[in-house]
Amino acid sequence: MRSIKLLDCTLRDGGYINDWLFGQSTIICIFERLVNANVDIIEVGFLDDRRKFDINRTIQPNTACFDRVFRGCNKKQSQVFAMIDYGTCDINNISECKDSFIDGIRVIFKKPNMKGAVEFSKLLMEKGYKVSLQLVSVTSYSDRDILDLIDLINQINPYAVSMVDTYGLMHREEMLHYFDLLDYNLNQDIVIGYHSHNNFQLGYANEIEMLKRITTRGLLVDGTAYGMGKSAGNAPLELLAMHLNENYNGNYDIDQILEIIDSNIMKIYREHYWGYSLLYFLAASNDCHPKYIEYLLSKKTLSVKAINTIVKNIDTNLRLNYDEELIEQLYINYQKRITYKNGSIKKLEKSLKGKEILLIAPGKSIVNEESKIKEYIYINKPVVISANCIPEKYKLDYVFISNSKRYSMLFINYKEIQNTCKIIATSNVLSVDKPFDIVVSYDALRDDNNYIGDNSVIMLIKLMMTIGVEKISLAGFDGFSANMTENYYNEYMEYAADIERLLMVNDAIKNKIKVLTSQIELNFITESLYRS
Repeated sequence: MRSIKLLDCTLRDGGYINDWLFGQSTIICIFERLVNANVDIIEVGFLDDRRKFDINRTIQPNTACFDRVFRGCNKKQSQVFAMIDYGTCDINNISECKDSFIDGIRVIFKKPNMKGAVEFSKLLMEKGYKVSLQLVSVTSYSDRDILDLIDLINQINPYAVSMVDTYGLMHREEMLHYFDLLDYNLNQDIVIGYHSHNNFQLGYANEIEMLKRITTRGLLVDGTAYGMGKSAGNAPLELLAMHLNENYNGNYDIDQILEIIDSNIMKIYREHYWGYSLLYFLAASNDCHPKYIEYLLSKKTLSVKAINTIVKNIDTNLRLNYDEELIEQLYINYQKRITYKNGSIKKLEKSLKGKEILLIAPGKSIVNEESKIKEYIYINKPVVISANCIPEKYKLDYVFISNSKRYSMLFINYKEIQNTCKIIATSNVLSVDKPFDIVVSYDALRDDNNYIGDNSVIMLIKLMMTIGVEKISLAGFDGFSANMTENYYNEYMEYAADIERLLMVNDAIKNKIKVLTSQIELNFITESLYRS
């Protein structure tokens, strides 16, 4: 009968969430409960000689440090493994297996390093360790790559080879294709493992599908308690244990795993969320590194459709290797992709030149200082233009739109006012229904400073300068506060944001306003951090 083993990597893969800082008491508690749950293999952490010994962490510079962390622990029938990211731990930091608490080592490596990783694995085997080679981003391998690697692996005959779906890209058919390549060509006594991620909510399902495959060789499935792991998380250990108990004569104590979740994991989960999310779905559906999606989402200006369009312009061979300069340039190119009619500027110039102009931004002061603003409007009778907002208490002559996300959020409001005021849009925003009245160049108005590159008020001031306006009054241009509930007149407009970045945005706007005031008169009607 074939052997099926369950491997827990909570203390190792889960450690990405909290920088492996579990605390020694929690480490030992999790380990001993896993032992008592009869988990076959427990991966206790990373071996990384760039780190210093810390008894409270599960990332250590050498095997002797793990001996100190787990001194006095009884592993009973369980085997203990550690992991090395090839190139981060010298062979001299690995003691002989017979002198170590650790029984096996898993070596992770990317495709370009496969030859060196196999040679390193051979050295570990010579020290007496069970070794598993972990094919990071297995989806980046062609069939020829896999076969070339198998030729190297068969020569050293390690304990196991695992498919690692690093970014959770694989569906059933693709996973089984890689499995069949390994199963047909690997030496028969080499175990095949699978380490899944949950970007498509398929981590658990795909591992079940692998177990169904008809094969005589040993199989190994990875999981973590409550799916703990970076990004979308891993296959949940408790579900795998339950499935093995019900279908493959497993003898795992589920209660012990649930105690780990309740006593040790939930506190971490509340502080550091992991699991299925839009970000990781978009990354997996585009076969790309999650940081590309994270970068584009952080802009707060793009629709999901626009994000997908931008990512599709990344060369498929580069998508799994993050390049910030590349994605920044693609973002800029996308925002300026649509042509606009030069006649729009002339049309706007004819309507506004020589007029008193009031720009209304979405700061909370347009509510708190409403009477002051309305008094100014009554006395000066300005042309009123709002920036990416439609405040109900003011009669608007124009609405300026420079942000696709804001346009989507306020779409119903835009439809309601289209017959009472004109819409000015930058060329990166696509209308849904009625064409915009005036379309102006996004690229021409974008600022060189990336912190305020497409700030709507700065862009609108630049637009007014372009058509010859000499004086602008401002309301609601308050500046960003660390208290996120104070930034907008309508809490629905709030975006989750990095406070440090918002403070940098404040500084960048202050500096920009100083430059602009030498070219155009700016009059702040309401309180603002940007007022000189």
